[in-house]
Amino acid sequence: MGLFSKKDKSGDGKVHVKGMMADPAAFGGPSAASVDENDPIWEPIEGVGLDQYATVTKGAADQGITDEAGVLAYAEQQGISPEAFRAAMHGWNDRMKQSMAVGQRFNAVYMGRS
Repeated sequence: MGLFSKKDKSGDGKVHVKGMMADPAAFGGPSAASVDENDPIWEPIEGVGLDQYATVTKGAADQGITDEAGVLAYAEQQGISPEAFRAAMHGWNDRMKQSMAVGQRFNAVYMGRS
């Protein structure tokens, strides 16, 4: 399972980040605090949810796309407007900087472990 898990066995409806000795937020990094599954941090950005964002970025990477214009064109092929995907891309990256739980979820979907 690694250092992180989507849910622990407590069944408390939160996404937990495990294995942290100190919360990096105390030093200006992302928070390692547990995040409730209903927290607004999980809300889609311009209609693009985190799982969809991870799936599209993984698909673009698998196609060898390495620049923003290419990713936006790929997203459009997947039915997402470039404007919406640009907003989602920046928004989800900002949320990952706020919460390690968001980054952990993105990584799990991106790597096919969700």
